[in-house]
Amino acid sequence: MLERLACRCEGCDRRLNDERRMLSFERGGHVRNAYECPCGAVTITVTRG
Repeated sequence: MLERLACRCEGCDRRLNDERRMLSFERGGHVRNAYECPCGAVTITVTRG
């Protein structure tokens, strides 16, 4: 199941990859990434670092 997980835009369901990542930082043991989609939506992900 985990191999099918993907970062997708909540606005248009487009797949978001490293090319769309605009910001990444680590804080408190977690990595936060911000992705900007061509549709204008911004998606934030948080993962354990």
